[in-house]
Amino acid sequence: MNLAFRLNPATALRAGPGGERIRAASLAVNPRLGQWLRFDASGFVEVRPGKVEIGQGIVTALAQIVAEELDVALARVRMIPAGTDTSPDEAVTSGSLSIQESGAALRQVAAQTRALFLNAAAKRLGVAHDKLVIEDGAIRIHGVSTSSAAAKSETSYWTLAPAIHLDIEASGEAKPKPRTDHRIVGTPAQRLDLPQKIFGLPRLIHDLVLPGMLHGRVVRPGARAAQLLGADLDAIRALPGVVAVVRDGNFLGVVAATEAQATHAADKLGASAQWSEAATLPAAHDLVTWLRAQPVETKVIDQRGEPSEASVTPSSAGAPARADTRTLRATYSRGYLAHASIGLSCALAQWQPERLEVWSHSQGIFNLRTDLALAFARSADSIVVHHVEGAGCYGHNGADDVAYDAALLARAVPGRPLRAQWTRAQELGWGPFSPAMCVDLEAMIDGSGAITGWKHDVISNGHGTRPGRAKTPALLAATHLEKAFDPLIAVNAPLAAGGGSERNAVPLYDFPSWTITNHRLLTMPLRTSALRSLGGHCNVFALESFIDEIAHTLNQDALAFRLRHLSDPRAIEVVQRAARLGKWGEAESGSTAQTGGATIFGASHGKGIGFAKYKNTGAYCAVVAEVEVAREVRVLKLSIAVDVGLIINPDGVRNQIEGGAIQAASMTLKETVTFDASRVTSDAWERYPILKFSEVPQVEIDLIARPDHPAVGAGEAAHGPVGAAIANAVFNAIGVRVRAMPLTPENVAAAMA
Repeated sequence: MNLAFRLNPATALRAGPGGERIRAASLAVNPRLGQWLRFDASGFVEVRPGKVEIGQGIVTALAQIVAEELDVALARVRMIPAGTDTSPDEAVTSGSLSIQESGAALRQVAAQTRALFLNAAAKRLGVAHDKLVIEDGAIRIHGVSTSSAAAKSETSYWTLAPAIHLDIEASGEAKPKPRTDHRIVGTPAQRLDLPQKIFGLPRLIHDLVLPGMLHGRVVRPGARAAQLLGADLDAIRALPGVVAVVRDGNFLGVVAATEAQATHAADKLGASAQWSEAATLPAAHDLVTWLRAQPVETKVIDQRGEPSEASVTPSSAGAPARADTRTLRATYSRGYLAHASIGLSCALAQWQPERLEVWSHSQGIFNLRTDLALAFARSADSIVVHHVEGAGCYGHNGADDVAYDAALLARAVPGRPLRAQWTRAQELGWGPFSPAMCVDLEAMIDGSGAITGWKHDVISNGHGTRPGRAKTPALLAATHLEKAFDPLIAVNAPLAAGGGSERNAVPLYDFPSWTITNHRLLTMPLRTSALRSLGGHCNVFALESFIDEIAHTLNQDALAFRLRHLSDPRAIEVVQRAARLGKWGEAESGSTAQTGGATIFGASHGKGIGFAKYKNTGAYCAVVAEVEVAREVRVLKLSIAVDVGLIINPDGVRNQIEGGAIQAASMTLKETVTFDASRVTSDAWERYPILKFSEVPQVEIDLIARPDHPAVGAGEAAHGPVGAAIANAVFNAIGVRVRAMPLTPENVAAAMA
């Protein structure tokens, strides 16, 4: 079972003096200090986290934590890319948990390591360890200046390192620095990965070249349930540079000496291939009806209080259930979403009889190794997976799938390294999708205008088919082989680990009663898995839109109505600060909506607000969106307040919130997978548009410093609140409630009708 499923950061830490959590979750399965740290004799500290850089800046934040606890300059910290043969197994880098899991582990490891060195230095220098200070790795007696320090009054990490054995378990007893002493944590630091990326220097997996490397391409059909009837393999083998043509059932690929030759051969092979097709996909124009008709696994995931009488009294939306109560109902939805990474999925592999070596931008290299072992029926010990950064990752994309493609093709040319890369059509058409979702909401309101009961029903495929979590491999090509593995039906992580389709379905508001129910589909015509924020994007869109609807129905200010139902002081502050930043109540807010809306072609302005605490355990985030609605919806500005607890790198948090907000705006305004009865049709940018640079809104961020609270991740906190704020701003602008994402002109017009 995977770490992300079996360890909950909220429960895997044990309390120390004063209630401080001192045993990090990742240390429970990677307890040896030497798995994490090594002191290089040349004056550097090597750090080997199991979490990986996927563009979120985590490597820099982890380096800051280590530098802080060891009292060394950030420039002395060398972050070693993760590998299954060199790194602790920290499962998957996902869920905005890296700071909570890896950061907490490294803080504890560095604190204990620092204590070991101080004790050793105290013995060598003949003083009590509390008489010592550390300055950039030099350990000296307090009060002795650098210029006057003699050999007997100073030593260093690097001098002592040969005698210090880190092959011991973390005790959980070392005390990290008081946060009042932080000098590196909490201050801006330039991301370690950016210089090479900004100047176009080789860093990404696409840049990696191994000696004697060949190139591979896979040919895939258009239709989902296609069967390969035949292809002119001999003609392709005769093409210049072709080294091998591989067919295994419905898996078809080529290996060539150069990338251009591989691309040319794959194009010719694809043109010669004949496939059968079958109509297996639902009606894309009516996904809500299709979702409701599917077999499901139904679970009540959270319940509070007793359902009120109004909750069981039939009534139409807005009609009173009793003299002093009424029940409101609404349904919200969205279609499938693609990852739409601009950088294509890519991997390298080298097949040898006793060893398979893979280079991948996977989020979970240990999980990938597990599935490769299953797929090839070989031991995990005979497989090594190295992480190399990719060009963008927002969840379970095609990284693991292309790694398996590369290994399958490399098996045909044993001993030679092989590079495989997907095409744009494969990236948009064959990568795992985020599921289509339908959310039914019901609220009971008493005579004072307070919400007394709440029902939230989610209908969706699961959000998880990641590798390494089942008895069969979750890799795309594994279902296409002659001896094919059965495709997996997507599941959800337990709610304690953040959930999947039910993520953020439980309100943070103080409703006295609620019932939250998840209906997971047991059919899966399109492969679904994790995409940034999982179900949180749609659930918060629905929940916060409905709160807005209720406030409008009751003729109450949307901000005041939220605050009326909140008691969490951190939630209240983040909502209030976003409202101040977004100048809530000024000019645009409420102007058009109060008059019953305007035509979509009228260039109306509006403001809307959205709020959530990610996974109800992570970062607080509130957003005020300002939009202009003319022929289409355009987001002009996003004013965001965020509380991530202890801030490791302010620049990193801003980067993550800004990037997440812009992506959420794209998902909310433009993105949806299109398909006909047999194939995905949105397999090019023209048919799967994303936000253009010219359409990027102004983003202003207010970071709330909480140094006395644990640090939590920021990468996915903005998605739900941004989507909701935009939808609420559209209603504020034109008086029309759009309950289906994306907010395209077609969907806005349908809502108007």
